Amino acid sequence: MEFGVQFFPDVGPDVKPADRYWAECLDLAALADQLGYSHIRTVEHHFQSYGGYSPNPHIFLSAVAARTKNVRLVTGAVLPIFNHPLKIAGEIGMLDAISGGRLECGFARAFLPLEFEAFGRKLDESKARFGEGMEQIRLLLEQENVTSKGTFHSFESITSFPRPTQKPRPPFWIAALSSPDSFTNAGLLGHNVMAIPLFADAMKDLIGLYRAGRKKGGHDGAGKVMLAHHMFCYPDDKKAAEIAKGPLDRYLQSIVHACAPWLTGTKSKDYPGYGEVLAMLAKETTESQIEKGAAFIGSPERLVDQINEYQEMTGGFEVASLQVNFNDLPLDVAERSMRLFAEKVLPKIKR
Repeated sequence: MEFGVQFFPDVGPDVKPADRYWAECLDLAALADQLGYSHIRTVEHHFQSYGGYSPNPHIFLSAVAARTKNVRLVTGAVLPIFNHPLKIAGEIGMLDAISGGRLECGFARAFLPLEFEAFGRKLDESKARFGEGMEQIRLLLEQENVTSKGTFHSFESITSFPRPTQKPRPPFWIAALSSPDSFTNAGLLGHNVMAIPLFADAMKDLIGLYRAGRKKGGHDGAGKVMLAHHMFCYPDDKKAAEIAKGPLDRYLQSIVHACAPWLTGTKSKDYPGYGEVLAMLAKETTESQIEKGAAFIGSPERLVDQINEYQEMTGGFEVASLQVNFNDLPLDVAERSMRLFAEKVLPKIKR
């Protein structure tokens, strides 16, 4: 099992200015590389405090590449619906070259109604645009002189530069939330899957659908599942929960705020049941996230037990992507948590 670090900004200028936020993230990324964490990951979102500081994950990961030597660089995830596939393919080739072949490419459909409205995209086109965009990016990375006639984007005899450093291309990940079809489709396509276990009790079935999809698609091996968890490690269980509660509760509130249209009547055939899913999310707290194993918060001893138990409960997954500086958690507190986790937890996790 691998443990990496993800940065998901859920702050705005009133909480922390962007220059300070990203400077802290770069310091933590360099520390993660020194401590043996496996990857650094960041997201693409726009216009709101929930993720909006990161409109282009390739930019941040390029800076991380200059500060690190070993960690993999993971986009978690790029949104093809808001970007031309020619541009994404070129940025992937460039970042793969800059990093010496350390890039892994995550893609997602997007789900925040404000982003669709601002970019002039229709929610009901989400699945079609995602499928077409990912396939065009794959072709551009794997082949030269590519011609593609799509519903949304078309091009003829185009070779994307720079060519990928990894051959035939960097690994692909598909982001999924709670839709069984998303997990099955990621498996059928032979890609890895990244998910957010906000509803941890459902993860075993969803992971099972992904593994079955890979088998049905004729792909070798079980693939890789990456789950994102908030993590705060502190010598004392009770104190750990006290320190993490405010920042994590505010993070959960920022999701609900960004997703508010789903709670007030927005509907789409491409997002069945999202109103109900977000209504459940609105009830989540730090305590419920810890109880379900979606947040790893506590002493090293507690986290070892919690992670091993969660592995058994879900049937096993390969990669944990740890959010270590959520909301306004201070930099020095996040650093101590990362060091303690690397020293006391990582060596004791069942591999």
